[in-house]
Amino acid sequence: MDSLEKQLFNYGYRYVAGIDEAGRGPIAGPLVVAAVVFKTNQKPFVYNDSKKLSEKERFNLYQEIVENALSYSIAVIDNEKIDSVGISEALKEGVYEVIRNLQLEPDFFILDHINVDLKSESISISKADEVSHTVAAASILAKVTRDQIMLKFSNEYPNFSFDKHKGYGTKQHYEEIKKYGITPIHRKSYRLF
Repeated sequence: MDSLEKQLFNYGYRYVAGIDEAGRGPIAGPLVVAAVVFKTNQKPFVYNDSKKLSEKERFNLYQEIVENALSYSIAVIDNEKIDSVGISEALKEGVYEVIRNLQLEPDFFILDHINVDLKSESISISKADEVSHTVAAASILAKVTRDQIMLKFSNEYPNFSFDKHKGYGTKQHYEEIKKYGITPIHRKSYRLF
């Protein structure tokens, strides 16, 4: 899992940032982008993509990531922004925001299938969270943050099971829209019916 970081450190890079997102596909709720930088000798402790872990495992790892990161940053882009600029542009803005908010300047970025122009050197690869423990860590920060937000929305909008489907376009979610209409957190530019 840590071979990508090891290679980069061997090439002389010092601060490698992993960037990932959660919530590109849902029809409701925000997009969350996260960036993480570990120290060069950080022993990997994240081995799985966030989707392959239980909620409890993700939460425990979230705490460990925050404690061990040299720096981390999380950006929440709401549905209104997504509707006004589109998901691709919202994602780019989220990436720029997390980079700006890091407390150090990375000299290399690993992104999980996100195409964005960066001043520093970077690589964008599909399923980066499977070959980079730093991206896997960013994926956990993004997913846990988004899940917590959707849990709050499930209390705010009790007719919707946001705690279960997390805003994704499931059969249950479309049935809820049909019965109760759309909420202020739905992405109006997406297919909602």
